[in-house]
Amino acid sequence: MLLTITTTATRTTVASDLGYLLHKHPDRVQSFELPVGTAHVFYPESDEQRCTAALLLEVDPVGIVRGKRFGGDGFALAQYVNDRPYAASSMLAVALGKVWGTALKGRCPARPDLEGVALPLTVTVPALPCSGGVELVERLFAPIGWQVRADAVALDPEVPRWGDSRYADVTLTGTLPLADALSHLYVLLPVLDGAKHYWVSTDEVDKLVRNAGAWLASHPERDLVTRRYLKHQGVFVAEATERLDALDDVAAESQQPEPTVVGDEVESATPLVRLRSAAVLAALRDTASHRVVDLGCGEGALLRELLADPAFTEVVGVDVAAGALERAERRLALERMPDSVRARLTLRQSSATYRDRALEGFDAIVLMEVVEHLDPDRLPALERSVFGHARPASVVVTTPNAEFNVRYERLAAGAMRHLDHRFEWTRTEFGQWATAVAETHGYAVELRPVGENDPELGSPTQLALFRRVDLRRDGPAHATAEGGAA
Repeated sequence: MLLTITTTATRTTVASDLGYLLHKHPDRVQSFELPVGTAHVFYPESDEQRCTAALLLEVDPVGIVRGKRFGGDGFALAQYVNDRPYAASSMLAVALGKVWGTALKGRCPARPDLEGVALPLTVTVPALPCSGGVELVERLFAPIGWQVRADAVALDPEVPRWGDSRYADVTLTGTLPLADALSHLYVLLPVLDGAKHYWVSTDEVDKLVRNAGAWLASHPERDLVTRRYLKHQGVFVAEATERLDALDDVAAESQQPEPTVVGDEVESATPLVRLRSAAVLAALRDTASHRVVDLGCGEGALLRELLADPAFTEVVGVDVAAGALERAERRLALERMPDSVRARLTLRQSSATYRDRALEGFDAIVLMEVVEHLDPDRLPALERSVFGHARPASVVVTTPNAEFNVRYERLAAGAMRHLDHRFEWTRTEFGQWATAVAETHGYAVELRPVGENDPELGSPTQLALFRRVDLRRDGPAHATAEGGAA
C-alpha cells in the first residue's frame, strides 16, 4: 500500500524542506520493521522546486494471521483472502504514526521556523477503501481544507458491466501545515476503511482526541468518524463525544470578530478560552489568593496555568468524574513534573453539590464554566456546599452570557454553546443570582466582563468575584446587573 506527499516551493520555503519536517533525509531509503510488515520511506523526487515523499508499506500476510491482527469474519478464509496487503487501511495509518510520528506532533527541532507553516500539499492514495461510497471521501476531507478528487476503481476494467469496486484513487490538494495533513490521514484512513485491524481500548480515545481534537470537534461528520474510529464501541464513543463536545465548546467561543487592521498591521483576536483563564488568574491575584481549589477542573487546563505561577502555593483540582481526573494527570504529565511543582498539586474526586470538609479553609474556590452544567434545582446545593460550608475567602465564578450567543455564526438561533449546558444566563439573570448568593452567605460581589464587551450584548463570558465580608475592611458591596461594584 502506498501514500505520497508532494510539496512545491513557496516565497519563504524550498520544496526540499519537506525532508526536515518528516525527519527523513531525501537522499536515503529508510526501512522500518513493524508488527504488520515493513514500512519504507523514500523520495521519488527532491529539489528546491518540487519534493515528493513516499510511504510504502509491505504487509506480511502470514504475520497478520499469526498475530491475529486481522479480524475478518466474512467467510472462513477471510483472514487469508483479504485486501490488507494492497489497500490503504488502518495499517497504513499505524505505519504513518510510527515512521512520521514527530512530524505528526508538529515538531521540527532542526528547523523550528518550519513548524506550523502552511505548505502547498498534494497527497495521493491510489487504493483507498471507501466503506460507504466514494463520495464519503469528499464528505470527510473537504470540510477540513482539502480539494478532493476521488475516482472509483473498476472491479475489472475489462468487464465494465461488473461496475465499480469499493476502492478509490484519491488525490487531495490543499495549503496547510504538514502536521495537520498527517493528522487528517492518521484518523481518516481507518475511518474510510471501516475495518480497523487492532483492538480498541481507552488509549484509542486519547489518540483520537489528541490527533483530531483541533478539527474533529466541529467536523460535520464527527459522529461517523468517532464511531468508526472506535469500532462502534459505545463506552469509548461516549467518552470521545464528551471530550470533543468540550473542545467544540471552546472552539465555538474562540470565534472572534474579524481581526482589526491598524495601519499595515493586523491585530489577531485572542481566543476566549485564554481570555477567560487570564481573567480568573487576575481575580485570584487581586484577592492575594495562594491556596486555590479549581472545582470542576475537567482535564486540567486551568490547573496548568495555576501551577505555572509559584505564587499559588497549593492547588487542588476537583472533579466529579474520575475519567476527567485521569486525563488531567496525563495532560499535566505528572510523572515528568518537577517534584517542587508536583508537591503543590492535589487531584481529588468530589462533587460541587455536596459538602466536602477537605475543601474548607482555602483562599479561593474557582467555578470556571461549571454552574451552567447543573440542573437549576441543584444550584442551591452548590451554593450551600461552596458558600455555606467551604466558605473560602474568595469565590470566582465564570459562565457564558446568553445574550452574546447571536455573535457565534455556527450556533443555531436559541441554542446553547454546549450540549451539556442546562441553562445559560443573561447579564441580568447572572447579576441577580450573584447578588442573592452574596447577601445570603455574607459575601460582597463584583461582576466583570470577559472578552470583547459589546455595547449592546455585553461580553461573551461573565465573571463574578465574591469576597467574604467578614474578612474585608471596606465592608460589603453589591454588583449591578451591568457589572462592577455598586
